[in-house]
Amino acid sequence: MRLAAIDIGSNAARLLITDVNENPAGKAEFIKTMLVRVPLRLGFDVFDKGEISKIKAEKIIKTIKSYRLLLDVYDVRHLKACATSAMRDAVNSAEIIQKVKDETGLEIEIISGDQEASLIYENHIADNMAKDESYLYIDVGGGSTELTFFSDGKLIFKKSFNIGTIRMLKNQVTEATWDELKEFIRSKTKGYHHVTAIGTGGNINKVFSLSKRKDGKPLSLDLLREYYKEFSNLTVTQRISLHKLREDRADVIVPALLIYINIMRWADAEEIYVPKIGLADGLIHTLYEEVRLREIEV
Repeated sequence: MRLAAIDIGSNAARLLITDVNENPAGKAEFIKTMLVRVPLRLGFDVFDKGEISKIKAEKIIKTIKSYRLLLDVYDVRHLKACATSAMRDAVNSAEIIQKVKDETGLEIEIISGDQEASLIYENHIADNMAKDESYLYIDVGGGSTELTFFSDGKLIFKKSFNIGTIRMLKNQVTEATWDELKEFIRSKTKGYHHVTAIGTGGNINKVFSLSKRKDGKPLSLDLLREYYKEFSNLTVTQRISLHKLREDRADVIVPALLIYINIMRWADAEEIYVPKIGLADGLIHTLYEEVRLREIEV
């Protein structure tokens, strides 16, 4: 079975095509076939002016048209397409989504922050981890941060905060919002034993890649602090040349590190695991379950 997901975020849009096969035990195995990322950077429009500019709207349509062609070439029959924080906030998002549908035939759903948190959790990352531990999923995007916390294998909370990397660069995150996040984390994780963080998003993946850690090994909070200090003392141009970062990663990596560091501090988490997954993977898992159910019903 071949599935695809489109994730239109505040910093970039992604198309993920995945093949799903069932092993002899009947368990689904997900094999990524292709991932195409386009740095649309919608948040720079929306968190500044409240809407998506005409130029960016045209880029969205061109991007989805190119994705449509790839979906046809790869013979993808099942697709789930979602948009997150920037599209949630943009006053003209409904108009753009309608235009995309008219020109490509693809429907994009704008999902809430809580839905976004649930989709990250759909990746079942912690299934292979200790059931008697506490895990805090942290997904940092351009416009929002999604938190999902569970302990002893049970979901305790999921919550979305309008604290994101592009919002921070645009000075759109107030002290009151930070205080709300701090109080929420401290009160909701209090009394839980040994909290371990699980980080998703392009920025933490980049930090993990720079760290040269082996897959499956965590990053320490102290290491994140070191990277934050180093990157903060470099200009965007220096970050690009010294660490081979893309321009659309070099500016957002510093606010992203600050978000991860603060959340880990407030949750008393000393380590963070970085699986190579994101919202698009969660969409694929959800879509697989939906398609399987439809096939069973038939």
